[in-house]
Amino acid sequence: MVHPHNNVISQMNDASKLVDIIYESKMSYIRQNLSIHLHESQIKLLKNVVKHQKPHHRKIRVKQYAKISSDDKHFKLHSKLYLKRYKKLEALNLVQILDVDDLDYDVVLTDYGSQILFEISDLEDEWAEIASGDLDNLRQMALNTFEITYKFKKNQKYQF
Repeated sequence: MVHPHNNVISQMNDASKLVDIIYESKMSYIRQNLSIHLHESQIKLLKNVVKHQKPHHRKIRVKQYAKISSDDKHFKLHSKLYLKRYKKLEALNLVQILDVDDLDYDVVLTDYGSQILFEISDLEDEWAEIASGDLDNLRQMALNTFEITYKFKKNQKYQF
């Protein structure tokens, strides 16, 4: 028997709703098959650790932090919130929070964190095989909309 939502989804015209369904499916597959229980936000944060270690991303963070005054309450609030999230990953031995000279803090993956990230990558590949479809249309949609995200992130006062 066909699931009742199949009919609704097959007639959707809102690309953003379709993208949301696809993304939720991917995250559900990863979380269901991952050897450790992580929330969706923790998976994203773990991936960001690798992204933020790239030299050009780190350079941007250092430059942004240098502009921020030490008494900026908004910055302190954001830092505190992010550190709280990272400390949860640190408690799971996935990351290590470091004191560094040029930033308020830095975060690096532990060996276990690297293993889990590798497992996530494998699960994403498995999911991609299951979800295979017309990538050309999705690729074009991503190209059409990428500038929105890029400009928004570039204009952010705080880089975490």
